[in-house]
Amino acid sequence: MNIVKTSEGSKLTLALEGRLDTTTAPQLEAEVKGSLDGVTELALDFSKLEYLSSAGLRVILAAQKVMNKQGQMIIRNVNETIMEVFEVTGFSDILTIE
Repeated sequence: MNIVKTSEGSKLTLALEGRLDTTTAPQLEAEVKGSLDGVTELALDFSKLEYLSSAGLRVILAAQKVMNKQGQMIIRNVNETIMEVFEVTGFSDILTIE
């Protein structure tokens, strides 16, 4: 998985490419933990994300909890497969998806 990071002031965008699974979730978790100081808006761009596992969901949920305290998190460009995962797990009710 590749993570493309774009920062503008207090706004951070992480564009994910490939698969977010048990192998790559720690990479995203480390990136999120090391990048959220002073961030009030976190955007996750899923336009090139092909697969999302429960390990990936755990990292997304952890990021959402942090951002609930310091701003907002938005998930953009979700494909049908990943949207279905969000709907089946109930994540579509707790995440902001555009």
